[in-house]
Amino acid sequence: MKESDRISLPMRLAMAFLCLLVAAPEPLQAVLSSGTQDPLPMPTGIPQTADTIADAELLLKVKPTAEADSALAAQALLTAPGDSAAMAGDSALVVVTAPGYDPTRGMRRDFNPNPSRAVWLSALCPGLGQVYNRRYWKLPIIIGGFMGLGYATSWNNRQLKDYTQAYRDIMDNDPATNSYMNFFPPTTTEDDLDKAWLQNRLRSRKDFYRRNRDLCIICMAGLYLLCMLDAYVDASLSHFDISPDLSMDLQPAMFLDPVDRRVSLGLNWAVVF
Repeated sequence: MKESDRISLPMRLAMAFLCLLVAAPEPLQAVLSSGTQDPLPMPTGIPQTADTIADAELLLKVKPTAEADSALAAQALLTAPGDSAAMAGDSALVVVTAPGYDPTRGMRRDFNPNPSRAVWLSALCPGLGQVYNRRYWKLPIIIGGFMGLGYATSWNNRQLKDYTQAYRDIMDNDPATNSYMNFFPPTTTEDDLDKAWLQNRLRSRKDFYRRNRDLCIICMAGLYLLCMLDAYVDASLSHFDISPDLSMDLQPAMFLDPVDRRVSLGLNWAVVF
């Protein structure tokens, strides 16, 4: 057998022994904790050639663990954007963020209205809160309601003025003031009228139109407050789940009375909404 073959076998055994030492956790931690310690001594009886010593020192080098790689990666992510770079093992993790870059650009964002802003906008102008909440179909209803109530208020107020003036004219006994005759055809004369009946009639009509005018004004104020309330509720419940997934579960069940420990039968009723 050659001399080189006799040397190579001990070298292989030494390499295997060193591999076992490196794989063991406690010796490896002892080596890592003190960087100034001398490397492990070579086994006696084995020729310590230059190649053997170099291979042993290479095996004793610290290999980065998974925890170290994770820590370095986390440190790289937490550093300042734009110039952060961290080495994890033999690979490099680079996080680069351009100035002014918005990662949410181009993404669809859900509209989330502010209830307070909706109320103030509706108080400023009825219907503006509904436009802010993007409930545009309510705007014609609000405008139509205010226009109808405004016209009714104006018409009842004109009728009230006419009947009030006619009632004053018939009560003052002045022949020159006879505006009440405008309610009759031109062929009708004052002698053909019953003054007592006409006084009662004018008074009742005057009260009727005053009541209708006041009622229209109250309805306009109520519609104004209703617009504010609708804007607030609509903004608050903008993300309320109104899906058709509504179900009810009804099934028999047994209940235990905690007092006398008796079992009774009943029903379990569960509503999913």
